[in-house]
Amino acid sequence: MVMMKPEENNGKNARDILKPQDQKDLLISRFTDMSKEILNDRLTGIYLHGSAVMGCYQPKKSDLDFLVVVNTVLQDAEKRRFMDGLLELDRACPAKGIEMSIVTKDVCSPFVYPTPFILHYSRMHTGWYRRDPEDYIRKMNGTDKDLAAHFTVIRSRGRCLYGLPIREVFGEVPEQDYLDSIWNDVSGAEEEITENPMYLILNLARVLAYLKEKKVMSKKEGGVWGLQFLPKQYHPLIRSALLEYENGADVQYDRELAKNYAACMLKQITHEKDQREMP
Repeated sequence: MVMMKPEENNGKNARDILKPQDQKDLLISRFTDMSKEILNDRLTGIYLHGSAVMGCYQPKKSDLDFLVVVNTVLQDAEKRRFMDGLLELDRACPAKGIEMSIVTKDVCSPFVYPTPFILHYSRMHTGWYRRDPEDYIRKMNGTDKDLAAHFTVIRSRGRCLYGLPIREVFGEVPEQDYLDSIWNDVSGAEEEITENPMYLILNLARVLAYLKEKKVMSKKEGGVWGLQFLPKQYHPLIRSALLEYENGADVQYDRELAKNYAACMLKQITHEKDQREMP
């Protein structure tokens, strides 16, 4: 066997020549190690959710979703150190990078809604942090309705990367809070679907699937459910969204059909929600 010398790898670094699955696992491990080193005894646990635990992670389209739980609030200097390490790691991530929130343990059980967070990051905020990190650290906190959905996924399908077991940290999320969270995510779909078709086509399907079957699904599973239970006129749209989601393919969507689909799905979702809210 001939060993390739380091200078013979055509200028690629280690992350470039890793297989996608190995790269994902390496990034998860690096995030865990970084969090442990910086947060130290403040750390309650680190939890993975989203596509990486639902069997549908796609390097070209997916982000890596983390929730970090601490036992006390963090000082600004600690947040700054964490963010600096996180941005360095995020540069090594494919596609959408890392999305993560830090919350305190006391809001996890009993569950608080809307859920307070003390720090959040996704790639849409990279520019803000690089321009003015002090402003970012000062203002990036508050409440986030999306956390009800994240907590629900963690309780049903999440993975503890470090720290206390999931059921020791996360209390049950009341169904009305989870429903409000997922409704908040899709309620503007009729206006927004042409700007973000893949995400909303699949997300609308999984929201309706939950209302009808009480199953917490991934976007991919929502699309597969839609092909089984939604009108056939929308199947080409759903197949296209699944193709883009699973393979990172460039897809052209029928804009009018997408808007029609959104209107139809929102009508069904509203009906199912109203039925649940009836005494």
